[in-house]
Parts: sequence; C-alpha cells; structure tokens
Amino acid sequence: MILNRRVTEAEVIAEFLKNEFYQKQYDKDRKEFEPIVLNPDLTDDAQNVVRRALLYRRRGHMLREIPTDTIWHEATIDADDLKRIRVFPRAHWRKISDGSFLLSEIVRRICESAIGEKDPAFLKIQQLRYRLQCEPLNSTVLLIGVDEELPLTILEGNHRLAAAMLVSPQLVHTGFRMICGLSPRMYESCWYDTNIPTLWTYVKNRLNNLVDKEANIERALATGGENASPAFARTLKTEKAQAK
Repeated sequence: MILNRRVTEAEVIAEFLKNEFYQKQYDKDRKEFEPIVLNPDLTDDAQNVVRRALLYRRRGHMLREIPTDTIWHEATIDADDLKRIRVFPRAHWRKISDGSFLLSEIVRRICESAIGEKDPAFLKIQQLRYRLQCEPLNSTVLLIGVDEELPLTILEGNHRLAAAMLVSPQLVHTGFRMICGLSPRMYESCWYDTNIPTLWTYVKNRLNNLVDKEANIERALATGGENASPAFARTLKTEKAQAK
C-alpha cells in the first residue's frame, strides 16, 4: 500500500456521509442539506460541523470507536494488499463469512453459492455487481488499520468492494478512491479487533450516548465554525431563528 497524501477528518466525514445520505434517516434532511453533502466545501467550518452531526446521527457509534490519534491517508492498494483486507465484522457478514472475514474468502463463498440467493446481503452485492459493470465508478472506500503492513478492515464500502471483486480484482485497485485510517491503537477498536474488552468499550459508549448530542443538527448549527462562508452563514442564521 502506498500512502499518497494526508486527508483531514472533515474530508473523511464528507466522503462517508455521501455514501450514507440515501438512507431513510436522512429523508427529511435532503432538501436542506443535500447541496453541502454532494458538493462539500471542506474549507467551510460550519459545513464541516453540520456534516459531522449528520453522519453521527447514523454512524456515531462507529466513529467513537476509532482511536483519536488515527491519521487518514489517501492510499493506493495493489494485489498483495487485497489478500489482507477484511470486511466489517458485524451483522450479516458473520453469516456470509463462515469464520473468515477476509474479502477474498467472502467472494469465494458467494461464487460457490455457499449462501442463500435470497439473502438480503447476497442480493445487494449482486445488484451492485451488475451496476459496476454498467456504470462508471465514482466513490470512496474507507479502510482502517494499524500500519501499511498489517491487516486492513473495511470501515465503509464492504458491499461495493465485494461486488467489485466479483467483477474483477483489478477493479478494486483502480475503480475506487481509497482512504485509509492508521493508528497504533487500532486494536482498541471493536471494528478492527473484536474481543470482549473492545466490545465492552463499545457497549459503554453506546449507553453513554443514547441521546447523542453530537448528532444534534441545531446544536451543530449553533456552534458553526468561524470560517463559515457568507452564504452558509446566512443559512445558519435562518436555521437558528427557525429553531427558536
């Protein structure tokens, strides 16, 4: 893996949110916030604050498990890197994996029809597989790991990478923008290393954030950054007035 350039947390959140914004939780937000989600201005602090709150609404429980010293990079991966990439260890992937979360093993099981063709995850992957053969790629995948040599886990983009592997492994190397977060403390995250201590930390964090203040849009708007653009600053002012 080649680390090409450093990436800010704001950029990571912006890319993550783009891939999440179709979800039902955002139905009421699209009219108002779709412009800053699909065309983010990463120099605008207020936009960054709002995007962070929007993402925390759905993925706060994930982001809190990423070590605070994580450094994000835009990266290039090769065929050897694919051998150590694992899918996200949760939910339906446990049924598909049959004990191994390596992306290559997941794809092998799908090819061998080792999972039911009516399984929702299977169907989603096959739908994406078809789309990847018909439409140009323009999306970002997020990986996490300890360093450039140890295993990597897909934080966001599991279905897309599995579908791409079914088309061609080469498509994984060339068809996606890869952003990788590295930290020597990544073993403390249940998303990277699932064990009793990391799961216990996760449970405590979930309980402590049943009401997630960081996902509150009004709170985010009220604390918009000092470097907000004039246009977005006007939007902030309007939203604050409406909130009152």
